Amino acid sequence: MNTTTVARAPLWRRAAAELLGTGLLVTVVVGSGIAAQRLSPGDVGLQLLENSIATALGLTVLILIFQPVSGAHLNPVVTLADRALGARHRGREIAVYLVAQIIGGIGGALLANLMFGVPAALSATDRATPGQALGEVVATAGLILTIFALARTGRAALIAPAVGAYIGAAYWFTSSTSFANPAVTIGRIFTDTFAGIAPTSALWFLAAQLVGGAVGVGLVLLLFPNRKAQP
Repeated sequence: MNTTTVARAPLWRRAAAELLGTGLLVTVVVGSGIAAQRLSPGDVGLQLLENSIATALGLTVLILIFQPVSGAHLNPVVTLADRALGARHRGREIAVYLVAQIIGGIGGALLANLMFGVPAALSATDRATPGQALGEVVATAGLILTIFALARTGRAALIAPAVGAYIGAAYWFTSSTSFANPAVTIGRIFTDTFAGIAPTSALWFLAAQLVGGAVGVGLVLLLFPNRKAQP
């Protein structure tokens, strides 16, 4: 996931990119969910379609913007997987990335609430079922496989559109609608709207995402054991 530009960027700049990028991602997810509820009342299927399209497109753009600065992880599981797969991140760098992502995720949800005039409240949406937890394992493993399969085969330029397409599809083929991101999950606790998740359910999702990340790393090592130098 690293590039020469990323390696030269000071840590504070990379942290700012991760905070802003993750925050905007959660704003896209939550804001489009609120808009979908208001524009298509009573039609949950159409609401999910609108939410998934906005998220897929927004995520693609955000990766393109922030990849040259920080690698555009925008996701604690991606940061941890990058380290597990050989990136030379020091412990301090990892900690700074994770904190920036989580703060950004919470801030992004609050920003969406403010834009749409939604009162501040924790979500009451219960998503704590075994099937949805399994959906998060699958979604997160697939995300890690998508990113690092491309990174390890000299196709990093395709990561942005591939990740956007994958998340857009995973909204529909996973039972959990593919959160696949601990920072996004934590952020979505802070909005009692279409995209929200209750704090107790978030604990299930966070655990499932960590398991999914580990599964994804294992699949990458199995299928793509050797890195290919970027052209």
